[in-house]
Amino acid sequence: MTPITRAACVLGLTQVLAFGSTYYLTGPLGGRIAADTGWSLGWVMSGSSLGLLGAGLVAPRIGRIIDRRGGRPVLMASSVLFAAGLVALSLAPTLPLWLAAWLLIGTGMGSGLYDAAFSTLGRLYGRDARSGITTVTVFGGFASTVCWPLSAWLGAELGWRGACAVYAVLHLVVALPLYAWLVPALPARPAATPGVAAGEAPAATAPSQAPRDHLTVFLCLAALLTVFAVVPTALLVHLINLLQGRGMSLDQAVALGALFGPAQVGARLVEGGLARHYHPIWTMTTAVALAALGLLLLAAATPLAALALALFGAGNGVYSIARGTLPLSLFGPGQYARLMGRLAMPALLAQAAAPALSALAMERFGGDVLLWALVAAAFASLALVGVLWRVSATLRAGRP
Repeated sequence: MTPITRAACVLGLTQVLAFGSTYYLTGPLGGRIAADTGWSLGWVMSGSSLGLLGAGLVAPRIGRIIDRRGGRPVLMASSVLFAAGLVALSLAPTLPLWLAAWLLIGTGMGSGLYDAAFSTLGRLYGRDARSGITTVTVFGGFASTVCWPLSAWLGAELGWRGACAVYAVLHLVVALPLYAWLVPALPARPAATPGVAAGEAPAATAPSQAPRDHLTVFLCLAALLTVFAVVPTALLVHLINLLQGRGMSLDQAVALGALFGPAQVGARLVEGGLARHYHPIWTMTTAVALAALGLLLLAAATPLAALALALFGAGNGVYSIARGTLPLSLFGPGQYARLMGRLAMPALLAQAAAPALSALAMERFGGDVLLWALVAAAFASLALVGVLWRVSATLRAGRP
């Protein structure tokens, strides 16, 4: 096993735990938490939004730290932050303390989810990190598959507080040692050459230091990632209700929703096998086009709901890869971690706002209007991909 494959497998395994114990935590446990505490389900579920808000706020700072010191100390810190936040959740006696615990977890999310993992690989392996990023997302695609039933079982056996405590222990006894022993350390970049990685031309700098065309590409890419971030977040929060609103039973809706995970993983495996043959902008184009087509079919033709969700899942799965590989290819590894932090901030803030805003839209205007609004956002993202093709032509010239 090559060093990059070993590091990517470690990061992929820990992503399953990181996503499963945070992003997907309230899905299987939310009802149990609300029933036990008397807090409204809406407030319970808003915890993950606060976590994303916290992640977005710390993302630029995390990127700068990874750029200077490498990812291992940041990832190790994320395990401690996750554990502390989950312990705080398990002990929270009141709703304000529950929400405060989620802000603590959010700092762990900002330093331990995909953006930090991608930045770590980019800092370690430069342009060769592309295959590792794909591997991480393949593992990450199993987070809900593994942790939804695990959380449900832990909740039934130990209660929701016990489930949070178990996840806290797993972060300390599984993830933390894996980061410490198997993720390579990296010395800080020499002060004499700020912003330039070994063998990388000065042109591959952070947007604030780059020529005007680099800044234009950065702004277009940031807009694309921010607009598209809203789409899967809003859809998945309301998917079961949207399908039931179209006359499906709960069992039918759940069965269709289950297509999403396998479609994500399958598409990532296909992309990993073909990636060396094309530039990552093709990955981004394919991802957004599949997601937009899937949403359009879902909004327009209920009999094609299974195909629609498979297409959307495939697009969202490949998008996770493109989000990490496209900035690396366009700007190079020089200060890639800083770039990822800056790109992550607006996207994570948009994700944090999406559940509440989409719930309000669904309540006031209905599920069909929400679906068509998401279709519009997906096709707006596709238009931004078209703009990105045009403005990034110079940066893409001669790069794989």
